[in-house]
Amino acid sequence: MGILVIAEHDEGALKPSTLNAVTAAVQIGGEVTVLVASDSTAAVAAEVAKVAGVAKVLVADAPQFAKPTAENVAALVLSIAGGYTHVLAPATNFGKNFMPRVAARLDVAQISEISAVVSPDTFVRPIYAGNALATVQSKDAIKVITVRATAFDAAGTGGSAPIEPVAAVADTGQSSVTGRNLTKSARPELTAARIIVSGGRGMGNGENFKLLEALADKLGAAVGASRAAVDAGFVPNDYQVGQTGKVVAPDLYVAVGISGAIQHLAGMKDSKVIVAINKDAEAPIFQVADYGLVADLFQAVPELTGELG
Repeated sequence: MGILVIAEHDEGALKPSTLNAVTAAVQIGGEVTVLVASDSTAAVAAEVAKVAGVAKVLVADAPQFAKPTAENVAALVLSIAGGYTHVLAPATNFGKNFMPRVAARLDVAQISEISAVVSPDTFVRPIYAGNALATVQSKDAIKVITVRATAFDAAGTGGSAPIEPVAAVADTGQSSVTGRNLTKSARPELTAARIIVSGGRGMGNGENFKLLEALADKLGAAVGASRAAVDAGFVPNDYQVGQTGKVVAPDLYVAVGISGAIQHLAGMKDSKVIVAINKDAEAPIFQVADYGLVADLFQAVPELTGELG
């Protein structure tokens, strides 16, 4: 039984989501191979080779993978997928972009966002905005799976896998990346942050998010937001945590002025410790919070920031 994991990386650095996908692959069992596609694979391949549980690293080095498109990545995966029983990728924008195409071309059912491995053909995945868990079994010869990164620990180091080249498929020419608008921030990236401070509609306006930014700077945290805050224009869309935003599971999640709608809870309820600050004692967020403070956030947050020195 062979398992192929597609590595997610950016600018020569391996994304943490790949390490979570490797952990899921190891739990399935069998030999784990990681595919790295780029126009400069050396640094990422060397990093992947040191990941515990990885038996082999395949590298496809070609110009069309500098700015990879779903068509080109899918074509590459399809060219070697026949040698594996499982194909895995993180359930991030990266994996969601090309894995459905892989599943369709293989004529198999994709198993999306697994959160646990029961056996090599049976997996657990969240449904109904995370309010229920479905156990699904696949009888397909090749199982195409995306992995919810927050559900699996990151694989450690200590490996020494061999690195082998694989033939890069020709550029399909069906689409191309013409540009990227990247948000630059001195704070941690939201999905990789150990601590997140999020604000909701209760913040009142975007200017008040400066209160959360001051708290986040003291904690070394990322800043997030509920969909209500994003829809109201308080903060950009890339701040959004929730079912239609980013799914996070930090060590500490501080929810400020967030009522706790199901859509938001689906994106953060796996956080190890949840702290909620809200003036409404009946807010649903308190049902999942480990610590709750019923208070006016405009008084409580500055006091908390001050206490942190």
